[in-house]
Amino acid sequence: MQDLTLAQKARTAIRSFKTIAHALALRGYYMPSEKMGQQLAESLISLSPEIYGTMNDPRITELKGLEYVIDRLPRGIEKCTRIILTEEEQIGDSSFEVIKPLKRRRTCYRISEKEICFAITRGLSEIYDILTHLTFLYIEARKIHARMKNEAGSITIEWTDLERTVKRYQNSAVSLSGTELDQAIWNLSLIIGRPYHQTRQSWEYFESNKRRSNRKDSLFSLIYHLGGTIEAGEQSREEALVIYLTPSLMSIIGHQRYGQQWAEDIKMTLTALGLQDRPLHIISANLHSTVNILYGYAFKANDDDAQELGLYDFILKIRGQGEQIRFYARDHGLHEVPDQSGSHIDCQIIDMDQLAKMPLHPDLAVDLGDGAGRPVLLVMDYAFGAQAFEVMDCLLHPYSGETLERPMPVASISIMGKAGILTGGKGDIMLATAHVIEGTSDNYIFENDLRPEDFDKDIDIYVGPMITVLGTSLQNREMLRRFQSSWNTVGLEMEGGHYQRAISAAIIKGHLPKEVKLRYAYYASDNPLVSGQTLAAGEMGDEGVRPTYMVTKVILEKIFAPETSGGEIDPAHRDGAEPMAHERRGEDGKEEKFVGGSPVGNNPGGGGHTGDGPGGPGRGCGDPGPPGADHPAAAGPDRGPAAGH
Repeated sequence: MQDLTLAQKARTAIRSFKTIAHALALRGYYMPSEKMGQQLAESLISLSPEIYGTMNDPRITELKGLEYVIDRLPRGIEKCTRIILTEEEQIGDSSFEVIKPLKRRRTCYRISEKEICFAITRGLSEIYDILTHLTFLYIEARKIHARMKNEAGSITIEWTDLERTVKRYQNSAVSLSGTELDQAIWNLSLIIGRPYHQTRQSWEYFESNKRRSNRKDSLFSLIYHLGGTIEAGEQSREEALVIYLTPSLMSIIGHQRYGQQWAEDIKMTLTALGLQDRPLHIISANLHSTVNILYGYAFKANDDDAQELGLYDFILKIRGQGEQIRFYARDHGLHEVPDQSGSHIDCQIIDMDQLAKMPLHPDLAVDLGDGAGRPVLLVMDYAFGAQAFEVMDCLLHPYSGETLERPMPVASISIMGKAGILTGGKGDIMLATAHVIEGTSDNYIFENDLRPEDFDKDIDIYVGPMITVLGTSLQNREMLRRFQSSWNTVGLEMEGGHYQRAISAAIIKGHLPKEVKLRYAYYASDNPLVSGQTLAAGEMGDEGVRPTYMVTKVILEKIFAPETSGGEIDPAHRDGAEPMAHERRGEDGKEEKFVGGSPVGNNPGGGGHTGDGPGGPGRGCGDPGPPGADHPAAAGPDRGPAAGH
């Protein structure tokens, strides 16, 4: 029998993890310490996700992975012995404390000190995300517990010292400092098998996040309770961790309940504002860059120093004034639509008629023209994984009247956001020519309205297919290299393929014209093939400002480019100067475009593949779709390697 390649083994591990997760969902509960929970852990260990670093080394605790996971789970999760995944309606009206993780938009409820409930509103992607993080946490807890006792079964001196530190300071306003802190960190480093400087860096990271997340416990407490929870479960089965997935949760997946309400709220707001018949440009992005770039310059009209700055330096100067800029924008056409559905996707509606007389930054080549009836921008916050199909599918469904349905007057759809890059580095930009949904036969090729020459010449642009993956934790180097070699992919993300599935469905159903402009641009937040550049390495900081605002700038310029000119208005034209070149040139002075990380000719769609079969066109909003579409009990077959961003 032929041996499997490393990529094939990883693919098998992904399939195994999904199959076990679906079986557990049908069963309704599992204990990580028992057979099915151990099989889930074995699948993750076999995969060895890049983001979880040294998870498979039993001698050491994976600190960067812990930092990443704890930021995305509710505080106190390390103390829990009962974790429940259910739908919002089962618990939303209760008096339980609401907990929101620091870096993931999800709602959780503290039932008691040892019981937490996740309200699932974002579909299967959210379930995979939670289960992978909980499985990683359990694996690390087992490793910590193994260092708790010596070979004779007695508690070690180091663990006794850790317990003393935790209990002394857990309810005290006094913090560790000086020599006492150094000794405590040194002691902790012996338990977790990490050098002192790495342990201190992780302690400092958790301390900095304590204020932001309202977390009282430190790294000391986290390690102590992770190991202690395993010990308690071994001493008494009643204290062992149990994870529940309620029947009501399974009944809502794929039925688009949250997406329908979310889309209806947006349409009602557009109608109430009298904007329902104006050309609509949909932008999936963050909720700061479009507002800052459109309103920031007018907001700082009296600041002569700021007015002289180039666009990106100007943005850096106003970064801390987001709330004041939004306050100004509300008087000039900005209408905020906070989420009321539970989808965790807030929106902004911008009436461009009200910006006609406002000054824009000179570097922004936007001409709003004369007369009324200018377009309306709908900026929606990021969806999460497969939730992107649900919300876009419902949004593109026609307005429903008493006698007829009126299609949404959508002129363009622009998708921007962060992605993992496979060729290049942090801050580079990727333009998608196709989306391949990992694990399915759904592959979508399209005409991207964005081109490398639309961007500044001194930033690296990569053009090619993007993989839409299952989750942030489901990737390793072998699979990513397989992506590059077999699909010519330039990057990986979680939503693009699901957005395109909904868009293709809307075109087929006549809800959207075939000529609608589509724009996909991503800036690289990480390179999972390069050590120190994975998602667990931390946020980009200021280096992410330029690519974020460059993509935003280009999208806005594309939206407002006069069709009669066949292109954009160059900023230099405002001053009567010669137009600047909009092309990227190599060392020999010739124009270059990049596909799959290599310079090629002028083929903007190069590297695209149609895959093994046509992707399904999706389904109408509210239609549960064919069996196996979204329900964990009947998922379709896996195809292709997997990764996660």
